[in-house]
Amino acid sequence: MANVLPFDDQVSVIGSLAEGMSIRAIERMHGIHRDTVMRLGVRIGRGRERVLDGVMHNLNSDLIQLDELWGFVGKKQKHVTETDSNDLGDVWTFVSIDAESKVVPAFRVGKRDGQTANAFVQDLASRLPNRVQISTDALAAYVDAIERGFGGDVDYGQIVKTFDSTDPLPASRRYSPPEVVSVRKTIIVGNPNKDLISTSYIESQNLTVRMHCRRLTRLTNAFSKKLENFKAAVALHFGYYNLCKRHKTVKTAPAVAAGLIARP
Repeated sequence: MANVLPFDDQVSVIGSLAEGMSIRAIERMHGIHRDTVMRLGVRIGRGRERVLDGVMHNLNSDLIQLDELWGFVGKKQKHVTETDSNDLGDVWTFVSIDAESKVVPAFRVGKRDGQTANAFVQDLASRLPNRVQISTDALAAYVDAIERGFGGDVDYGQIVKTFDSTDPLPASRRYSPPEVVSVRKTIIVGNPNKDLISTSYIESQNLTVRMHCRRLTRLTNAFSKKLENFKAAVALHFGYYNLCKRHKTVKTAPAVAAGLIARP
């Protein structure tokens, strides 16, 4: 008979991963080998991604915010050599959020380029049946991606931040961005309400991701060695966030607040 981890232990391990505990910490706390923890996390993460793909449709939303988070697989980009796999180095997680229900209807892991942005926005557009207002930062790839994904059936504006250029600390040694000296709202497509052009909710969501997913914690040593493991960890987090975690603003799980599932 195969050596199968008892169900209660599986639940405990997945709950610990979802709450941001590292694999080695789970190994110490639960007495379960780290390889078993990792394999279970990858399996459940893939399953959560399939569940979310089936649930996140026909979202009745008016305001959507987009942003992206930096992470890395195997090694940071500056250490990647020509002989390394394309999967190694910097990796970005594109994330969307509904400003009202706080649900995350779509996310995408990849490079910070037009190809990933296009796939992310097209996936998002397929889940939104009505015209929405979208807000992003000034990443140039969003302009083409939103045009490809939504055409003219969208109201789109950008938050353009100007940073202090006199900061003597180089970017490679800076833990956080330099001071913001000005913020400008720019209308790109359609007729968005300028007062509602904002990325505050998605930036707050980014903090939630970093607190619950060890691979995205700043200055972490819990990075993924494989891209598939990174993707599974991200999917596990968003499955837990959307379907299980009680959001303090909407007082329930975001997918429930969005009307996508019944109360868990």
